[in-house]
Amino acid sequence: MYLLCQIEFDMALNRKEDFSPELLEMAEFARAIAHPARLAILKILSERDTCICGEIVEVLPLAQATVSQHLLALKKAGLIKGTVSGVKSCYCIHRENWNRMLQAFQTFHIDLDKPLNTSCC
Repeated sequence: MYLLCQIEFDMALNRKEDFSPELLEMAEFARAIAHPARLAILKILSERDTCICGEIVEVLPLAQATVSQHLLALKKAGLIKGTVSGVKSCYCIHRENWNRMLQAFQTFHIDLDKPLNTSCC
């Protein structure tokens, strides 16, 4: 059973290559913001120029380690940037990538906003 699941998983990974770079990037952005804690972090960061990780932990009902994991996911997706200096971590929204994400989703929405086929269920 495990081997069959692993084979299906590997096949799914290989199929990702068949999609356009734009769709793959949108999927990464969507994955990064698909958690309420990450949305809360982005909201907190948008209200300030920079934010020390400890301040985020004080505002959210999450443990330091959990907040750090969410920050890492957002950073990996390129939606935030940050520096670590000793025990202090400072993060802010990566405006260029944030705007790129917004533009990608806006363009995608425009494509979906075409007139619907009335013969569809």
